[in-house]
Amino acid sequence: MLRRGLPRVKGGEAWPPATTVEGAAPMQDRFLSERSETKGAESTGSSREEPVQSAAGGAPAAPVAADSAAPVAAAPAPVAAASAPLAAAPASSGGALRRGLPRVAGGDPWPPAGAAAAAGAATAASNARDLAESTGTPGEQPVQSTASGAVAPQAGAAQPSAVQSDAVAQTTEGAALRRGLPRVAGGDPWPPAGAARIRDTSSQPLHPSVAQTQETAADAVVTPAASAGVVAPSAGSGVEETDVSTPLPFTRTVWQGRAPRHAAEPLPEPSKLRPAWPQAIGGLIGLASLGLLAVAAVFFVRTFLSLPFMQDFLAAYPGEYHPAIEVEPGFAPWANWAHFFNMFLMVLIIRSGLRVRSEKRPTAFWTPRGNGKGKISLTLWFHQALDILWLVNGVVFVVLLIVTGHWARIVPTSWEVFPNALSAGLQYVSFDWPTDNGWVNYNSLQQLAYFATVFIAAPLAAITGFRMSGLWPKKAEKLSKAYPVEWARALHFPVMLYFVAFIIVHVALVFLTGALRNLNHMFAAQGSVDGTAYASVWTGFWVFVAAMVVIAAGWFAARPLVLAPIAKLFGQVSGR
Repeated sequence: MLRRGLPRVKGGEAWPPATTVEGAAPMQDRFLSERSETKGAESTGSSREEPVQSAAGGAPAAPVAADSAAPVAAAPAPVAAASAPLAAAPASSGGALRRGLPRVAGGDPWPPAGAAAAAGAATAASNARDLAESTGTPGEQPVQSTASGAVAPQAGAAQPSAVQSDAVAQTTEGAALRRGLPRVAGGDPWPPAGAARIRDTSSQPLHPSVAQTQETAADAVVTPAASAGVVAPSAGSGVEETDVSTPLPFTRTVWQGRAPRHAAEPLPEPSKLRPAWPQAIGGLIGLASLGLLAVAAVFFVRTFLSLPFMQDFLAAYPGEYHPAIEVEPGFAPWANWAHFFNMFLMVLIIRSGLRVRSEKRPTAFWTPRGNGKGKISLTLWFHQALDILWLVNGVVFVVLLIVTGHWARIVPTSWEVFPNALSAGLQYVSFDWPTDNGWVNYNSLQQLAYFATVFIAAPLAAITGFRMSGLWPKKAEKLSKAYPVEWARALHFPVMLYFVAFIIVHVALVFLTGALRNLNHMFAAQGSVDGTAYASVWTGFWVFVAAMVVIAAGWFAARPLVLAPIAKLFGQVSGR
């Protein structure tokens, strides 16, 4: 059924008309009709063509020469004398073709009116001819189209067999197939000449208006008996056809399993606090190795110190020396408070600094007032705020240390500090602690450690941190070139590692060399010259416990929920 489009005249009906659509002939018949007309005109040699009316229905059959009285010759095809005459079904069932532009200037539209009947007759004759050529039956003669529309053999024509006659009938029943490449090398094109689709009479047309033109193609293709050896079953022949509506059986090679329907939850990432068994065993072996090395070091040092010349060295340098400047014994309360604030701030500074290094997507940001370009993460703001408080506390401590004269307790005043520091270190390793009293004087190793922490490590941390912060002047190009930020980044983290190591060793020695006495000195400002008066007092211990509670509370409070309200007092806090 042709698709109807826009009308050709304004206000008219859709084109082509409905009557033309109902009788539209197949495109193959149209091409065969044009071919037969061209051959007929060439055989008669006429300069003018006129349509010839069919005797059966009065419809125009095919354009032939005007002065020719002979009937139009159809394509040759062998038929049997005993078989029934073939009715020109395509010629009678086909309707008028859609007419287009004329072939000559001023002529009628092409093809001429009623060309569908001639196209159907030419199609039947061409199918019969192609079947005869494929079978190769001797004595083949062309078949003439009679006035009744039937096909009859000429006199003297060879009589084909009944099987060939049946094949011809089936071929004229369906549309001729287009022939393609051969299936074997050097063979004939496939399908063989004359093959056609079998009409399925059991199916119903989609619409009554196309009942004569709509045909349902069957799944089998009819092949000539001479080429295939057998005749393909036609409609109603009783031969069972292959049902292609059911998929062919196949063997499953892939099984999708349960994953698409039951997605398993992703496995949790292994925690660093809970290592795998190989890692745990390796860690235990490493700790055991370190323990053996420590025991061997202690044994070696004790043996070394028992030698006579080392005994003389320990007598000359017991581990401490008398300072050149007299200092009042004891610790003032301001020293205890400065020590507590320093410990509190250092813990939070280390925590926030490590968080800044590992934080990839901050959850909150802080922007200073009046400077929208100075936007930083809330964690970095907290780290820098702690640094400022730590610097203020350190400046106050150093100033009071100088004013009161207690700076001589942590600043070396004699070159004897180095051999005494070596002596104190060997005594610590041998677990034979050096005799000292921090209430009066530190030993030389303590003095060097405190001096390096207060006057070397702390300034390095401050200078490198200031270079990496937003407080560094951006327009100071010469200063930035003289002090690149890469240097600051390379020094800042090792300085932090030094503070961590110092805290660990310092706390360990505080508890190993007399916990109650040392805690009273550091947190309660209590002590004596001989070092025995407050050896059993627990005041400093409980103050130390309270200080640990405050530090733990600050550790857990260092999160955006608590820090955001405080940061809003100094700027703007946003989520992005």
